[in-house]
Amino acid sequence: MKIIVDAMGGDNAPLEIVRGALAAHKTYGVDILLTGRAEAVLQAIADCGEKDLPKGVEIANATEVVEIADDPATAFKRKKDSSLTVGLNLLRDGKGDAFVSAGSTGALLSGATLVVKRIRGIRRAAMCPQIPVQGGSALLCDCGANAECTPEYLLQFAYLANFYSQRVCGVEQPRVALLNIGAESEKGDSLRRETYERLQEAGKNGRIRFVGNVEPSDAMMGAADVIVADGFSGNIMLKSVEGTAKFLYSQLKTALTDTARHKLGAALVKDGLQSFKKALDPNEVGGTPFLGISKPVIKAHGSSNALAIQNAVRQAMAFASSGFVQGVEENVEYMRVEHEMEKQGEKA
Repeated sequence: MKIIVDAMGGDNAPLEIVRGALAAHKTYGVDILLTGRAEAVLQAIADCGEKDLPKGVEIANATEVVEIADDPATAFKRKKDSSLTVGLNLLRDGKGDAFVSAGSTGALLSGATLVVKRIRGIRRAAMCPQIPVQGGSALLCDCGANAECTPEYLLQFAYLANFYSQRVCGVEQPRVALLNIGAESEKGDSLRRETYERLQEAGKNGRIRFVGNVEPSDAMMGAADVIVADGFSGNIMLKSVEGTAKFLYSQLKTALTDTARHKLGAALVKDGLQSFKKALDPNEVGGTPFLGISKPVIKAHGSSNALAIQNAVRQAMAFASSGFVQGVEENVEYMRVEHEMEKQGEKA
């Protein structure tokens, strides 16, 4: 298996990206194809203590870099020789099994959609991160790719995340819930109510295990394995979770270190605190998969360190070997809303 890694994407590129990719190569035995400015990538490899290019590691030269200030919708087109664009083209052409980048989210999503393409029949690609919840983690789909959605989009997000949970995360029968302002079926706006009906129908047909609406508070207590949301609501939930986690950890750290007595208590619960911190650390997860794209694409967060990239490569390997895309293709006929298909036909 070969994973393509954007060596120039992210705040800590190229050194931390290369370090993480090399660690994944050594740990998992996976082949790595690094895209980026060859001279800079080779220097990063040398800085990692490697005198020569390791066997199973290749470099695809790319002279440009998509910067954070670039327009995400057009950056991959204007910078055709960027590490991001070159990597996506290599993935499309079958030169690798998955692509990992810590670069611009918008540029990566636009590029993946237009270069690699969506799975036939899927209306929109969705971002689907794992978030920490009571008892483990849950998938949040979507978390920002699609601010405005239709019931068909949300129905497809449910199926996509359900397949990913089964085939990549190893959850046999994921509990799928719709993010809403209340648990009752009549809660929410028209989008939520109509989507509820579609998901309930899918549940009755045995295609997903739909458990109803879920409020954010209950979702965080582990009420679902898959949380379905439009990108606007999902992004607010994701950032609220991230902000709350940072706040709680900082408050806990302050409370346990403000006096000598508290410091003694902190020493006694050190292992527990480390486990708590690890559960909230995005570097431990790796990245966010773009579901609905015809080949695996993983978005690592912009400040990824070497550990995050290593875990993103591991995640990409699991994604590539899961049969996810084939599973979606085999079930895409159940992921459509008839009257929305008619609207699409009218527009055409």
